[in-house]
Amino acid sequence: MLRSLSARVLDEDDEPAVRSLLATHPVAACMLAGRVETYGTATSALGAPLWGTGVGRRLDAVCLAGANLIPFARPGVEREAAGAFAERARRAGRRCSTIVGPAESVLPLWDLLAPSWGPAREVRPRQPLLAIEGPPTVPAEPQVRPVRPDELETLLPAAIAMFTEEVGVSPLRVDGGAGYRARVAELVRAGQALAWIQDGQVLFKADVGAVSRAACQVQGVWVAPHLRGQGIGQRGTAAVVEYARTAIAPVVSLYVNDYNSPARAAYARVGFRPVGTYASVLF
Repeated sequence: MLRSLSARVLDEDDEPAVRSLLATHPVAACMLAGRVETYGTATSALGAPLWGTGVGRRLDAVCLAGANLIPFARPGVEREAAGAFAERARRAGRRCSTIVGPAESVLPLWDLLAPSWGPAREVRPRQPLLAIEGPPTVPAEPQVRPVRPDELETLLPAAIAMFTEEVGVSPLRVDGGAGYRARVAELVRAGQALAWIQDGQVLFKADVGAVSRAACQVQGVWVAPHLRGQGIGQRGTAAVVEYARTAIAPVVSLYVNDYNSPARAAYARVGFRPVGTYASVLF
């Protein structure tokens, strides 16, 4: 029988406990840790409530209830935490487009939410979480570099194609794509959007979409369809790794669908190794 836990909305006084919890697995917690390092833990600063469970000021699990619902828990308490977070999520109603994070936290949470939030558009229960610390093991493509702000219009079609291919729906379906365009522009301004652009065309692109002091996470890797199978993806990813580990954070991570054997093989050749498993529920 699981203990009955309740979740509360965290505030700025909880920041030390949140940081301590997220430091137990910096790669898996990268999405959350970067937000907390930048904005703290108050709802007004984060732009969304951060829920937590624990005794006193010690936290065993947290969940950011924003555009993405992102749970993270200590090993062994994931199912108990899922019950507490599901109760809050049901009361609030679904406002997120994705539930994403460590599979041990995401899947029991979705089991509890599915009856009221379902059906999901897609559930991806096994997404290997990979990381590399140190230089890549294949040569980096020298043409890959940070995208300049004046190249945003050149980058956007490739970014939209990547999103549509990966997620299964176009980012233009919501608000005409204004929110997605703003996100891409934000990554460009931060120096976190990288690409190989030649003759006004994007041949390769990737984003460093989540950043904390300890680790960063590569997202949105894409190769122009007519160039696939030529090693551009692994050379481009190697360039992103080299840039990210020297300019952003010492450990570079990403997660990949378990059924994407070509991508998994390419990342292994670059030097990425498994460090956990993510899961995503897409609406």
